Amino acid sequence: MDTLPVRMPPLGRLTAVIVAAVAVCSLAACATISVSSNVNAALVHRVQCHSFAWAGSLPPGGPLSATLANPVNEAQLRSAIQTHLQAAGVQPVTAGADCLVGYGIGLHHVWEGWGGGGWGWGWGWGWGWGPWWGGPYVYPEAIIGVDLYDARSGQPVWHAYAREDAAALRGARAAQGIDAAVAAIFTKYPG
Repeated sequence: MDTLPVRMPPLGRLTAVIVAAVAVCSLAACATISVSSNVNAALVHRVQCHSFAWAGSLPPGGPLSATLANPVNEAQLRSAIQTHLQAAGVQPVTAGADCLVGYGIGLHHVWEGWGGGGWGWGWGWGWGWGPWWGGPYVYPEAIIGVDLYDARSGQPVWHAYAREDAAALRGARAAQGIDAAVAAIFTKYPG
């Protein structure tokens, strides 16, 4: 039996395909994370952030310190923020920073689908007027926030936060979830 030779693509082309696939998946992950942002219009064009320092850290012993706001997630959050700031040309310094960076991780419960009576499936077959109960759907939602302050005046320059499923920020998936949330946040970065 004759076999045909299998032609393998060159390593460079294969690498390009893998990089493109990872980029598309990363962008898709950012698209599913809800981000809100606010800019201080009076300061955003006057403050030039070429360097930054941290405004503080998460308080130890808070109600979320055993789950979301733990030291491991905090380190991952700081790393992700620093990576995105450096990509924007803002370098970390220990003294004399142009801007201060604050951050936080929080959790709240979202209630959706609270219903009452109305048109819908009633008793028996067919449509009609009758009581139905959709019932609430309650789920935990994590919020990751990033704040940028003018170091000289202490005034806020930019605030953004991402809302994500709390399960994405726990356990083995926490690093990926935090990175995805911060990447989504920095799509709104004004710098």
